[in-house]
Amino acid sequence: MEIKPDSMENYLTEEQLYIRAKKKAKEIRYFYFNLLCYCTVIPILAIINLTFNPEFYWFLFSAGGWGIGVAIHAMIAFEFMPFLGGDWEIRKIKELMEKDQNTVNNNNL
Repeated sequence: MEIKPDSMENYLTEEQLYIRAKKKAKEIRYFYFNLLCYCTVIPILAIINLTFNPEFYWFLFSAGGWGIGVAIHAMIAFEFMPFLGGDWEIRKIKELMEKDQNTVNNNNL
């Protein structure tokens, strides 16, 4: 059984498409909120750091760690996964279905 990306979309109802779009919009909204918090909190931490302890830039640890999290959040929200590819999920579903079918066929022998 071959699964093509276009054939899967044909089976989604209008309601399912709406639910998917609503979920995606919520993910993007949460990303922008995360980015806004990052852009607000990190400068405050920098000011505190540079005011009270200018010898050691500890705020960079927060900026770097949270920045990596924001970058990953952006990749998820905007579906940019260069290491998995655009059709990774389709290929994985096909692989798992074939594996299950082979298991069933081997058990029936």
